[in-house]
Amino acid sequence: MASIEMIVAARARLRGHARRTPLLSSPFLNEIAGRRLFVKAECLQHSGSFKFRGGWSAVSGLDPAVRAKGVIAFSSGNHAQGVALAAKLHNVPSVVIMPSDAPKLKIANTRAFGAEVVLYDRVNEDRDEIGARLSAERGLTLIKPFDEPLVIAGQGTTGLEISEQAEEEGVTSAEVLVPCGGGGLTSGIALALEASAPGFRVRPCEPKDFDDTARSLASGRIERNVAISGSICDAIVTPQPGNITFPILKRLAGAGIVVTDEEALRAMALAFVRLKIVVEPGGAVALAAALFHGEALESDTVVAVTSGGNVDADIFAMALERFG
Repeated sequence: MASIEMIVAARARLRGHARRTPLLSSPFLNEIAGRRLFVKAECLQHSGSFKFRGGWSAVSGLDPAVRAKGVIAFSSGNHAQGVALAAKLHNVPSVVIMPSDAPKLKIANTRAFGAEVVLYDRVNEDRDEIGARLSAERGLTLIKPFDEPLVIAGQGTTGLEISEQAEEEGVTSAEVLVPCGGGGLTSGIALALEASAPGFRVRPCEPKDFDDTARSLASGRIERNVAISGSICDAIVTPQPGNITFPILKRLAGAGIVVTDEEALRAMALAFVRLKIVVEPGGAVALAAALFHGEALESDTVVAVTSGGNVDADIFAMALERFG
């Protein structure tokens, strides 16, 4: 299981490789949110998302002989890029299984980082079966996108930075809103904050109709989504919370918050106009929750993680045309 000790160890391995992303603020966004709002800009991380942290943590944590044979991952894009870049920097081969409808930018970037990309039909094909077959044939080590302790530990380093940066701002208590798919980032941040900033509480944020974590937290057991596609927030559309991540969230997280695709687009436009950062739809759901769902919040200070910025130009243009 993931632990604070693993997160601290991951941070040591990440030192000099991952960016310490900034904690941003804007009086304009504070006014919309009705409270003090900070934005942890993980969209500025290497590979364009927080996933580089988990990718590097997992690849660097492997036994060297095992690592040399190569790694394999499946992802709609951000985990793909994080693992591909980490593998390239370790000079080992990588194979990434991606849905054929993933954003073109994410597919192109994954290939540019040196990975062999295998595309599949997410409706009619089983990515787990494809991954198991290729792993067996080539001796590759599977790096799961969220239900893997080394990955969770890497993502948790984001939480250590949040606690340090918030302390620099004089903040001792806050709700930390996190875009949530399988829960690797959310659970990692929750573990880090439990140890380093106990006055902070994580709140998972998800797109409408893909709120498996919110429903799971409400019922106390893992709930599945009916659909597996249909939101522009592709980065965080997953079938259900992870078997490792959910117990952590059940113990440490507050209730989930659900936002619409339109709210995500509006948050993207505001992030660009007010903070000068590019955020993808799935990476903007926590900011959307902070800006447009204040009734769901209890604290007068919130931290919203913008988890990724790998957005196709047409989607970003649509956000700016509608709300910029």
